[in-house]
Amino acid sequence: MISLRDVSKSFNGKKVLDGLSIDVARGETVVIVGGSGTGKSVTLKHMIGLIRPDSGHIIVAGEDLCCMSTLDLNHFRQRFGMSFQEGALFDSMNVFENIAFPLRRHTDKSEDEIRTRVHECLDLVHLEGVESRRPSELSGGMRRRVGFARAISLEPEILLFDEPTTGLDPVISDIVAGLILEMDDRLGTTTVTITHDMKVAFKIADRVAMLHEGRVIESGTPDEFRASANPIVQQFIEGRAEGPLTESSVLSP
Repeated sequence: MISLRDVSKSFNGKKVLDGLSIDVARGETVVIVGGSGTGKSVTLKHMIGLIRPDSGHIIVAGEDLCCMSTLDLNHFRQRFGMSFQEGALFDSMNVFENIAFPLRRHTDKSEDEIRTRVHECLDLVHLEGVESRRPSELSGGMRRRVGFARAISLEPEILLFDEPTTGLDPVISDIVAGLILEMDDRLGTTTVTITHDMKVAFKIADRVAMLHEGRVIESGTPDEFRASANPIVQQFIEGRAEGPLTESSVLSP
C-alpha cells in the first residue's frame, strides 16, 4: 500500500533521511519509533506528499507521489486521514465545525449529510454532546479524539497519526492507544503511527520500525522487535541513559 524506496532528504545541509526504505502492506498497522530528530515526522510527511524527497520514490496504492502534479497530489491526499500532534484543531471553530471542515471543503454533501457524518465520527471516538464546545474547553485527551474524528471524516483508506499521545498522562495515553486499535479494527484502514512511546507502540502495532540516522535499523512484530540483538534498539526500548545512542552525546557523563 505504501512504499518508500531509498528516500533521502536534507534541510539546510543537514541530512534527515538517508536512503530510507520502508513498506506498509494494505490493512497493516505500522508504528515508527525513534528519538527526537531522527526523521519520524519527516517520513510521515513524505508519505502524504507534504514534502518531496531529494531522491528516491514514494509509492502509494501504485502511484508515485514524486511524479504527481500539485493538483493531482491535492486530490490524492483525500485518500489519507492525518491526525496531527495535540489534535491541531482550529481554535476559532467549535468541535462540530472542526470535523465538518474537510467535508465542506472536499465533498458536495448537504448540511444534513454533513451533520450525520460528524455525529458518526464523534460516536466512533466515543464523544457525545461536545459539538458546541471550543478546543480550549476540552481536555488533552478529548482534543486528540476530536482530531481523530476529523481525520476519519472523509472515510480514508490510510490513517496517519503523528505522536498521538505526546503530552498525555499514562492512563489517557493508554485510552488513546486503545481507541486507535478500535478504529483500525472497525475501519480496516492502513495505519502508520509515529511515536517515542514504546508502550503505545507495542500495544497498537502489527509491526514496529525504528529510525536511526535517517534509516530503518530494525523492523518486526512487537515480539521480534523486543528480541532485537541491536544494542541501539535495546537501549531505546529500555530507556537507558547509557548505551550507543548516547555514548558520544553531551548528555553522557
